[in-house]
This record gives sequence, structure tokens and C-alpha cells, in this order.
Amino acid sequence: MADFDRLDQTGPTKAASRGWQGAMLKLFGADDYELTVTGSERVTDEFLRIGFTGGGLLTDRPLHPTMWLRLWFENNHGKLHQRGYTLVDPDTATDSFSIEFAMHDGAATRWARDACPGDTIGASFLGSRFAIPEPAPSGWLIAGDTASLPAINSLLDEISSAGHGAPATIWLEYTHDSDRSLPIRLRDHDTITWVRRERDGAALVEAVRAAAVDATGQFGWVALDTKSTRAVAASFRNDYGLGKKSVKSQAYWVPNASQS
Repeated sequence: MADFDRLDQTGPTKAASRGWQGAMLKLFGADDYELTVTGSERVTDEFLRIGFTGGGLLTDRPLHPTMWLRLWFENNHGKLHQRGYTLVDPDTATDSFSIEFAMHDGAATRWARDACPGDTIGASFLGSRFAIPEPAPSGWLIAGDTASLPAINSLLDEISSAGHGAPATIWLEYTHDSDRSLPIRLRDHDTITWVRRERDGAALVEAVRAAAVDATGQFGWVALDTKSTRAVAASFRNDYGLGKKSVKSQAYWVPNASQS
């Protein structure tokens, strides 16, 4: 397991160990927490789910769909860097949740692979606000990939628990055949189109554009790589007739970003 002794330091030394990323998060009011591993579960051959207690996170912060935080990992050069992750099945009563890790190469994967109950890791929470629009939309257009699937599941859970019966049309990009066995919390009236990642995400963008209809009154939610997120959000606004305020988009990752 990676050496995270510096995460246990306090004061200026701890802030300095996180470099400019940590300084900027502090400047914008991020709160720091220490998470403790409670267990792990292999979801597929490419995904690992790790359980945590939140160190007071869910006591301090009201729960909302697609809620996420940043975890701090040490890379091969001994420096800390952060990655964002969505909370999976958060439980405010026990201040517990899970996080899913894709098993590609990188510091986060190496940490997750070796994590054992009792291990701790530093986390920062800046704020990830999202609420179901009011009045409730007549339907949902959702585009994401396996990185944003935990957020999509939390969104579908919230739509159902809030009593909104509006159907969701989902485009989900995948890389590995086993990705299609990942759990998705579809309802009977939801539809999903699986699109293999090809041409740096262009295949999914084209699938969205090809299916365009007048979706006035619906709401769009997009979380893909940076380029695809911009393209799909624009399609929802222009090809599907959604206004700017009826599309929530956030790029979840940058292609070829270093994970070392």
C-alpha cells in the first residue's frame, strides 16, 4: 500500500504537501476529511467498490444526488494529487458510503487495489450542488460513461424517491465488454443505448445527435470526457430544444490525463 503518512500531518505542512491543488481548494473553502476503509468488493474485472466511513462528512453536509468529493493519492514521484469520485449509496445515519474505482493504471488504482479495512485516506469536499428542477421535467436526457455511472444511478434513485415518474433516455459509453454488466438502476419506462467508446468519444456524440427529437420540457444531464461533454450538451440545447438552464453538464475526465 502507498505511504500516506503526510495525510496525517496537520497545519501548514499538510496543506503544502498537496501543492497548488490543495491551496486552491482551501482558497475556495473546501473542507478536509479523513475517510476510513470498511471493506471492498469486486464489481467487475475492471471495477472495484470500496466502502468508507466519512469522518463526519455526511454529518456536516446535506445529502444530494450526484454528490462527490476529491480523494488525495500519492503518485510515483511522491507528490499528492486529487481525483473526484461520486458517493455510492451514502447513508447519513452511519456516515458511510462506497466509491467505485476503475482498474486502469495509476495512483488511484494502486491505492484501491491494496486498500484494507482500517486504512485511511484524505478527502476534500468543496461542494457539488444539484437538485431536481422544479417544476419537475417531463423527461430526462442523460449521457454518461462508466466513470459517471455512480452519479447516474444516484440521479435515477432521486428521481424515483421524489415520486417523479418522468422517463429517462440514457446513452452510456463503455470500453470493456464487462462494463455492460455494471449495475444500472433503470426503471421499466427508462431506455438505455450502450455505445462503445470509439474515435475519442465521437461515436456517442453521433448517437445522441442521430436520435434528436423535440424534447421541450425535459432536462438534460451530461458527464463524459471534456470534449464529448461540450458536444453533447450543445446537442441537447440545439438539437433537442432544451434551454441553457435545462442542461446540467460537467466534464468528468480529460483524455490521456496522467494517472501516475
